[in-house]
Amino acid sequence: MPQKQKQDDPHNNGMNHFKHIPQDGSAPVAQSEDEMLDKYDHQPTSLAPSLEHGEKYHIAGKRDVELYIRTYNTLLRSSGEISLKALVQAHYNIDSSLHPDARKAYPDMSAFIYSVLRLPDAINQCELVLLGQSEEVFLQQGFHVNKWQAVTAPARRRKWFYNGKKTLAAYVASVSDTDDIVPVLVAFQIEWNKMYYLLNADPTTMQLLETQVDPSSPVFDEISKVLRQRLHIAADDWQRLQVIWGENLWDKLHQIGSHRKSFNLRMLGGSHVGYVKATRQWWAPVRNLLDTLGLPDRPVYFVSSNTHSLINVLSGFALRHEKALTDFARSGIDPYLSEECQKIQDGEVPGNWQNFLYFASREWGQTPEGKEANRTRLQESQDRGIWHLGARHGLEIDAQVFELSKLVSSEIDPRCRMPHMETMARSDAVILNIDYPLGMAAYRMMREIMENLSQICGIYVLGKAATLNGSIGDVMISNVVLDEHSQNTYWFDNKFRVGEVQPYLTYGSVLDNQKAVSVKGTYLQNRQYLDFYYQSNYTVVEMESGPYLNAIYEDQYLTRYPTEENLNLLSLPYDLGILHYASDTPYTRGKNLGAGSLSYFGMDSTYASSVAIIRRIFANEIATIQRRITHPLDESTTPIPDEGTHVPETRAKKAKAV
Repeated sequence: MPQKQKQDDPHNNGMNHFKHIPQDGSAPVAQSEDEMLDKYDHQPTSLAPSLEHGEKYHIAGKRDVELYIRTYNTLLRSSGEISLKALVQAHYNIDSSLHPDARKAYPDMSAFIYSVLRLPDAINQCELVLLGQSEEVFLQQGFHVNKWQAVTAPARRRKWFYNGKKTLAAYVASVSDTDDIVPVLVAFQIEWNKMYYLLNADPTTMQLLETQVDPSSPVFDEISKVLRQRLHIAADDWQRLQVIWGENLWDKLHQIGSHRKSFNLRMLGGSHVGYVKATRQWWAPVRNLLDTLGLPDRPVYFVSSNTHSLINVLSGFALRHEKALTDFARSGIDPYLSEECQKIQDGEVPGNWQNFLYFASREWGQTPEGKEANRTRLQESQDRGIWHLGARHGLEIDAQVFELSKLVSSEIDPRCRMPHMETMARSDAVILNIDYPLGMAAYRMMREIMENLSQICGIYVLGKAATLNGSIGDVMISNVVLDEHSQNTYWFDNKFRVGEVQPYLTYGSVLDNQKAVSVKGTYLQNRQYLDFYYQSNYTVVEMESGPYLNAIYEDQYLTRYPTEENLNLLSLPYDLGILHYASDTPYTRGKNLGAGSLSYFGMDSTYASSVAIIRRIFANEIATIQRRITHPLDESTTPIPDEGTHVPETRAKKAKAV
């Protein structure tokens, strides 16, 4: 469960523990116990000679990012192993907005935590990382990953395998995976080695880590304070490490102090055809399910989001167990849930009750009663026409199929219900929902889906993004997307407006008519880079819209998507809607997903967007059914309400007019 942040102000998105961090990116306000730490943090330091590579600092721009990408891509062409040491200077030169203190002698904990969350725990023991597109590629090179231990990273969906010694293997679904993995590994290595030097600067530091002390003892707190100050780690960053590593914190630090980190990296395969094969392997089980259910030629609403929000909204699981979830929350087993439940029920905070139930169900699922309920959940879902397909091949992308005619209207999230829901029983359409892919994997998956499905009624994309003009938790709606991969600029009619999302959003704002840029990787931006786009009014920084639009272009035109062109997708034969919720604010140092967790409040924007997507699908499908059975089309199911008008209010006015 994410770290739980209690707030006095519901609009701070669970980030009130950052309040002592100035907006200019400077060090935290001095506190008596951190005076030495703050003193050093305010000094313009450089890395020790052993971490430097001889090149002086310069203002980084887009050219440096492109040089970095070109450097590791050319190195990875080698048939042998490459050392990440060769990429450290190029990593420094990009001056990444996620790694602003890469050159400093003391740890950049925001970057380190961001990397830790995107790498498996086994990375601490590893020296070699292998990249490949499929199991066959690894087996052909003599690496029997099918017999290795499957491991995962907390904040990145990717297939990882650990041989139990010093080698880790990762499946890559597209070039975007390379653009993601390489900078994360380099940042992790840089920050690991900083802490290695600090842990060995004083011989007593490692001795302190070897001390056997009861964690409940005051001595433990005093030693922790000494360790933290010697590592120049701020108190809130230390708390985050405690949340991530728990009781293993001292052991993890001892591992860091025991040896310097020097990764080797090797790419196995990496061809264009290899990516196509991997995508086809991913699609095969989905196609088999559709064939088995007799659904291969049904109308399809495609959704790229996640695998928890739509099934929570449509399955009715939380509503059927509402009493048990409420009793669990109020029992006090989890003080945070108990307090939040009481506040919502008493009207002290404006949190959404359904969102709270979905959040509480994760903790409840660990109890005996919750485990028993989860054992029947699969069958209950299938009885309601909901089918889940876990990823079994190279792409770590789960899929879900929803048969609209089998959904139980009374169990659907109340926010999604609308007049004439009973007509949905006549629907022959399905929703195909997938875990949103990373970068260019979206292009390949959309291409594969379009090649195999003949009746696509709508394409809806829900993802997370960095915002250059909003706040964490805002929802952004773009109608212009610049794709960095193709350098194309797409103009399209985004079917969502403020009025379709805002009624279901409690804490954030909805910003429509935005311009987005689909970048190549999270680490591959810097201040000058972001300023360049911001000056052109690009305020949303994300990774998948451009690749999706490249695939949509190929569905409408005779040729493969071009490059460096302005392209008009305003007239499409199906719905197109793209929503992003803000998870990062790159202009505010420390405000990224490595710095903290959105906790329960992070669900607000996700579920508001999911509800908007489901309502759009329901409205379109009800209208389609009514046309098909030649009944007059009820205006109450018109997909797009007047912008800025609350949906129920709009319906009331129309009913009165009739």
